[in-house]
Amino acid sequence: MADEIQLVVFKLKTGDTICEYGVPITQVIEIIPVTTPTRLPQAPDFVEGIINLRGKIIPIIDIKKRFDMTSSILSSESRSVVVDVEGQTVGIMVDEVSEVLRLSMNSIEPPPALAGGITSEYLTGVGKLEDRLLILLDMNKILSEGERSELLSVGAKVN
Repeated sequence: MADEIQLVVFKLKTGDTICEYGVPITQVIEIIPVTTPTRLPQAPDFVEGIINLRGKIIPIIDIKKRFDMTSSILSSESRSVVVDVEGQTVGIMVDEVSEVLRLSMNSIEPPPALAGGITSEYLTGVGKLEDRLLILLDMNKILSEGERSELLSVGAKVN
């Protein structure tokens, strides 16, 4: 078990291309249907707004905008993956959550300089499965320290 990692796998679609991404299950709090967030003035472009999740205000990020991909078009498959980013709860919008799987650490290669349109600064590696590749994201690097502070202060003002 120690030589495996358990991942929540989700898909991001751009045109006809579908890429699969994995996030360690230890960083995932829950997966919820996408709801329309309340927009925030002067928030970064990739921050869609905030939602009330059982009394807690959390920011919602369009991960495709964060990665400079075509912004998300919501569908019945769209979800918000609620994750812990260095102690802060954040929702990330994805096109579809497909599975939870275990991946052997031996199946993980270091990240290339660019993978799926994403620079390696956001990646921990690339998982090799039998017939597909899985881009492994580092959720702690999705937001800069300044962006985390800004979102935390917005949440504090609203809560």
